[in-house]
Amino acid sequence: MWFFILAELTVFAIFFIGFSVSEQLNGEMFSQGKAQLHQTAGLINTIALITSSFFVAIALTKIHKAQAKQAVLLLLTAKAFAIIYISVKIWEYLSLFEQGITIETNTFFTLYFLITAFHLMHVLLGMVILAFIAYSAWQGKYQNNEISGFEAGTSYWHMVDLLWIILFPLIYVI
Repeated sequence: MWFFILAELTVFAIFFIGFSVSEQLNGEMFSQGKAQLHQTAGLINTIALITSSFFVAIALTKIHKAQAKQAVLLLLTAKAFAIIYISVKIWEYLSLFEQGITIETNTFFTLYFLITAFHLMHVLLGMVILAFIAYSAWQGKYQNNEISGFEAGTSYWHMVDLLWIILFPLIYVI
């Protein structure tokens, strides 16, 4: 899992570098593009993912204490906050589409849609992983300190959250 996480972080690092270089070359376009984004939606998504990661961290603590049923409930709560993220992100995309803004509008929006959609796919994969580890915990598969699968799944989720914490200021704020 750590190799996979490192590979994913590398891909996102390339995206971040490409975005930053393009912004330096097209400052006015990027300023105008950022002004068209919904800052509140980005903030809601940030809060949703941070809150989700908080519940995932508590779930990991519970699984360490052999409290699998509580861990499952915490993972389901984390998934609920991930659904908020997905709903807001889809609303944001639809709002931009209604304004006639698409991936072909300009370089800013090409990168915006590519990076955020790629991140959205990672959120969806993370939700599948959280569902899998929740089901496995419910089935009692994490016992006697055999929790490496649970830890790997939570690590992936925290990576997804970390990426958004970088994405939000890079794309919406700075």
